[in-house]
Amino acid sequence: MRTDVNRRQFLRSTAALGAALYVAPEVVGQSSKPDDLNVAIIGTGTEGQVLLDSCLKMKGLRFKAVCDIWKAYNQRIAYRRLKAYHHNPNAYEDYREMLDKEKDLDAVIIATPDFWHSKQTVACLKAGFNVYCEKEMSNTLEGARKMVEAARQSGKLLQIGHQRRSNPRYIYCYGKIIKEAKLLNRITTVSGQWNRSKVACEDLGWGGAKYEIEQKTLEQYGFKSMTQFRNWRWYKGLGGGPIVDLGSHQIDIYSWFLGANPISVIASGGTDYWKEHEWYDNVMVVYEYETKDGIVRAFYQTLTTNSSQGYFEAFMGDEGTLTVSEAAGRTAIYREKGVSPDKWQAWVKKGYIKATVAAEPSNKTGGVLDMRTSPTPPKYDIAVAMDKPFHYPHLENFFDAVRSGGKVKLNCPAQIGYETAITVLKVNEAVAAARRLDFKPEDFKV
Repeated sequence: MRTDVNRRQFLRSTAALGAALYVAPEVVGQSSKPDDLNVAIIGTGTEGQVLLDSCLKMKGLRFKAVCDIWKAYNQRIAYRRLKAYHHNPNAYEDYREMLDKEKDLDAVIIATPDFWHSKQTVACLKAGFNVYCEKEMSNTLEGARKMVEAARQSGKLLQIGHQRRSNPRYIYCYGKIIKEAKLLNRITTVSGQWNRSKVACEDLGWGGAKYEIEQKTLEQYGFKSMTQFRNWRWYKGLGGGPIVDLGSHQIDIYSWFLGANPISVIASGGTDYWKEHEWYDNVMVVYEYETKDGIVRAFYQTLTTNSSQGYFEAFMGDEGTLTVSEAAGRTAIYREKGVSPDKWQAWVKKGYIKATVAAEPSNKTGGVLDMRTSPTPPKYDIAVAMDKPFHYPHLENFFDAVRSGGKVKLNCPAQIGYETAITVLKVNEAVAAARRLDFKPEDFKV
């Protein structure tokens, strides 16, 4: 671990957070109303703070409790942030104490390491609270299964944090481009990636002895050291490595857009660069899907040493290619050679897509180029506004569902989260087995 650099980065981030926390909130403010939802959050690390940021932009929420074992940093920042926004939460180290004392909660947000998700979610559901749980649903299929069962038995809502399911851009591409306009025609291939640079994947520090968690406390909550606590995603039994942490977001989209779960998976990966880690630092995967239109093969890769081309998903059909991403400016659709421009022009007129300047290239004589010989396929933009933080629409969907008593449907309920967990966790098994592994239809059922 690069201790000195990480300590400096940590302290810089601490100072920046401290400066931001106590100015802007006073301008925005929050006032409690009788019909506000009472909310608690368990886990206020990086992801928890991202979710909290989105929640603080919403009306109608009252945070009653904040829970995190890192009292000197994560818990302290979240507590002070909530106080600055005029919430009055109680602070806890142990979620069990929180559930024992907080009896009037409507919902709990869980953003802890994966291996805690099942226990905490099941406990919250049994206590009578609706739950928003970050992905991955669980680091084990047994844990994920228990979550589905607890949601059914309790009658409470359980949303899993695959936030692309609520992203307007993804909803539009699925509903309008693939299903209604059918601009790709038959999808035959899918590819996707999430590549991160070496710098983005270096071990996280914690700012020195002042911020250390006592060893007894670490062990009580399943960690051997501060290094493991801060970098839990890399350790077996705690997380699932980059393929689970990053890949599950996008592989979830594969199944959604194809309308099917995979029938097999082959994968290759290893600890080729980060020798001190337990999980694979790079993974390349090939899934096989059997759809109503035929077989689809889907490739996915995640790297932790190079960020080339970032993250995206590409759905390739015999008449077009859709590239979609959470990253702004990466979403577009390309018409295949030989497909009549008139067919797509009808959807341009309806406003579904927008032709770019390069979409209809002309030759020197002014005629339209023969698209069978054109070097690049015509590109069309998909202008869908996404002017909110990535997690905002998914949290909004969850809270709307809670307020409606379930009449508003969750975009990623427990069963869908379970199907994605099976699809993704199988990859690490396939890497270890070094052979093709098959899925059975019953594997995806609880």
